[in-house]
Amino acid sequence: MRRWLNCNKTMKHLLCALLLLTSIASALELPATDGKSYDPAAVGDKKAVVLFFVSPFCSTTKSFMKEINQITADYSDRVVVYLVHSDPEITNEVAMEHAILSEVKATVLLDKQQAFAKQVQARITPEVVVLSPKSETLYKGRISDLYLGPTKRQRAATTKDLRDALDAVLASKPVASPQHEAQGCKIGGMK
Repeated sequence: MRRWLNCNKTMKHLLCALLLLTSIASALELPATDGKSYDPAAVGDKKAVVLFFVSPFCSTTKSFMKEINQITADYSDRVVVYLVHSDPEITNEVAMEHAILSEVKATVLLDKQQAFAKQVQARITPEVVVLSPKSETLYKGRISDLYLGPTKRQRAATTKDLRDALDAVLASKPVASPQHEAQGCKIGGMK
């Protein structure tokens, strides 16, 4: 009987630890270049969160900044949009400079510990993750097929993968292709 009680105590401790870790993961807040902190998974009264993982040092990211800004302009009334810098070497100043030079329309977050990138399994810049109000991944991958490989760029994109996914989410329909491999640069320092 005593052995069972000890096992039961251990199980209670493990369960408490698991519950604590779950609440920490869901309450993650990241600093932004505007001086505030944001929960990158919080949708508020919107239908989803769109997270663009980017790097000012990645030429592929630079190629997509105009489209990222246009998607932000076209959808930010219905979804929350963030640019996320997960390279630990990117300072607030570098992120702000990138935002100014690229005329970024979205809130810019810094994930220097890479906790959020790891949580949503982002590995590439640019890569997009779309989360539901329940923090479920609805779409993960490329913005479009502008790049077919790490250095294989087309003259123009022939698909609008992210736009198609967002249109489905906003119409309360399942995303037809919820994952497309992103092409670009590896997030710096990611293990």
